Amino acid sequence: MGSNSGAIEGQVIGIDLGGSAIKLGRFDWQGHCLQSQSIPTPQPSYPEAVLQAMIEAIGQLDPDQQSVAVGVGTPGPADAAGRIARVAINLTGWQDIPLADWLEAKTGRPTVLANDANCAGLGEFWLGAGRDFQDLVVLTLGTGVGGAVILDGKLFVGRHGTAAELGLITLNPNGHECNSGNQGSLEQHVSVPAIRRITGLEPNELGKRAQAGDAEAIAFWQRYGRDLGAGLASLIYILTPEAVILGGGVSASARFFLPTVAAEIDRRVLPSSRPGLQIIPAALGNQAGIVGAARLAWQKVLGQ
Repeated sequence: MGSNSGAIEGQVIGIDLGGSAIKLGRFDWQGHCLQSQSIPTPQPSYPEAVLQAMIEAIGQLDPDQQSVAVGVGTPGPADAAGRIARVAINLTGWQDIPLADWLEAKTGRPTVLANDANCAGLGEFWLGAGRDFQDLVVLTLGTGVGGAVILDGKLFVGRHGTAAELGLITLNPNGHECNSGNQGSLEQHVSVPAIRRITGLEPNELGKRAQAGDAEAIAFWQRYGRDLGAGLASLIYILTPEAVILGGGVSASARFFLPTVAAEIDRRVLPSSRPGLQIIPAALGNQAGIVGAARLAWQKVLGQ
């Protein structure tokens, strides 16, 4: 995908499958989005209904069938081969759904799946805040805390496709219970529901208050940064990334907690484990998922 490669013909489709919306984009090999659209996710969101909606949307986005592959980000783990949506959070009746096989049969195009947080990470690596790096940790701070690990320019998913569940690492062994069965996971300290539980307020409201100089809101974000920095310290010791990229809705308030995150990492992590480490906000916003899904599709086509 480097600039020294010759022009590659064709286009791919990147799809971000969510509980409330399905976003699609048609991309060329350089990452230019030629056309995009968003449709509501069918309710109830049974696999057959979602498949039908995706097929129709692909037909509208690419009526001349110029695309050569399809990439899909799913809200939950895929298998390591990128064929099966093992579970899909906020979708009805999704258990070991062979979505790639289904889409290939209906569209005639090679298809590959990945977890949506992995797609967002791949998007930031390709065209966003991570484009100057080869080793990255990407954390999405939202309703949950998702993550992606990119090592030597490639997504790390582990042998079963479920590695890099970064939000589920333990921060406090006796902390608040997590849906995963863990207690005191990073997610239970830095997700949107955790912020609501701790403060009774929405993150954007806390951001507005901090902007206005509210001492309590500023103190909250400093505490938030310390918790996030402590969680990141574990990840940095293991992965020694060049950069940590923070996305998701909560990252809109990054300026209020990034200094504390950086101070916490300076305090906790040996300099030898973090030479030149950068901690930076994500750049692509809610487009990261379709960009990463498109990158995934190009990797399948090009055998990278």
